[in-house]
Amino acid sequence: MNSPRSWRHPAQSTAEHTPEAGRVDADSFFSAAIPRMMHSILILGSLVTIAVLARFGWSVALGFAAGTLTSYSSFRSLYSAVQSLANRVVASGRPEGGFSLVNGFFLRYVLAGIVAYVIFTSSPWAFRGFLSGLCMPVAAMLLEAAYEAYSAVRRGY
Repeated sequence: MNSPRSWRHPAQSTAEHTPEAGRVDADSFFSAAIPRMMHSILILGSLVTIAVLARFGWSVALGFAAGTLTSYSSFRSLYSAVQSLANRVVASGRPEGGFSLVNGFFLRYVLAGIVAYVIFTSSPWAFRGFLSGLCMPVAAMLLEAAYEAYSAVRRGY
C-alpha cells in the first residue's frame, strides 16, 4: 500500500522522482548558494542601511553603506579569484602558483584599509557604521544556512 509520502498524482511524471533527478536538483540548488549570498548582502545591506539612517542619522548610514559595498566587492572578488584559480588548475591539470591569489587577498585588504582610514579620519561614527557594514557577509551566510536547512527538511536533501 502506498504511504502518503510516496503517493503521486497520475499526471506527475516518474522521471522527476528518480534519484538522479533529485541529485541534479540538489546540485543546482547548492551550487547557487554563492550568488544567493551575494544578492542577500546587497538586499540586507540596503534594508539595514535604511534602518540605520532612521535610528542613527546620515553619517552612520553612509559608513554602513560603504562597509556593505566594500564587503560585497571583497566577497565577489574572492569568489571570482577562487573560480578562476580552480578553472586554471582543472584546465592545466597541474597545481597553480598562488602568487596571483595572494596578491588578490592583499589588494582587497589594502582597499578596505584605505576606505576605513578615510572614513575614520572624517567621522568616528561613520567608522562604526563602516565596521558594522563589513559584517554583512556574515548575515548573508547565516540567512543562507537557515534557507538551506529549511530546504533540506522540506525537500529531503
